[in-house]
Amino acid sequence: MEDSQFYLASSSPRRRELLLSVGLSFEVISVDVDEQQQRNEGATAFATRMALAKVNRAAELIVEDDKSDLPVLAADTCVTIDNHILGKPSDVEQAKAMLGLLSGRTHVVLTAIALKSGDTIWQDLSRNEVTFASLSTREINAYCASREPFDKAGAYAIQGLGSAFVKHIEGSYTGVVGLPMYETRRLLAKIGVDWL
Repeated sequence: MEDSQFYLASSSPRRRELLLSVGLSFEVISVDVDEQQQRNEGATAFATRMALAKVNRAAELIVEDDKSDLPVLAADTCVTIDNHILGKPSDVEQAKAMLGLLSGRTHVVLTAIALKSGDTIWQDLSRNEVTFASLSTREINAYCASREPFDKAGAYAIQGLGSAFVKHIEGSYTGVVGLPMYETRRLLAKIGVDWL
């Protein structure tokens, strides 16, 4: 896009929708990074490292592909409970196990964001607590049958059918979706991009 204000280093349709909803213009770059958690790495360090890896990899691709020199925005979301990070389930059994673990309990959703402009990188983090209702086996099975859990960290989408399980949120709804708009606006303001 000729009028793009920045690159978004994410193929997530949810992040795209959030940015489009406030009228921003951007170009998407899909990046692949190693998402293996390091030994003794906590959830905050992991999410922060992933956002940084994505923004740096996207910046490399821009140079390699001789694209226009725009800033790059990246984000990483992780769901954590009992000091374990719940990634995207690889199969139905894993999705059911994750949902069973979240059932009737409070978990933490962290979304780290990074913005790179030239050699400067800014980062921020959104920490949110989400409380689930107690889920029956029937509800878990029906939700898994919808196929919604399978490309979502923690095996649910708060903006989709999974919203029916959420009793309470302490923090940012958009942070749980995958791009905290308060923190994103603060970072984008550093490069002169604002939507208000």
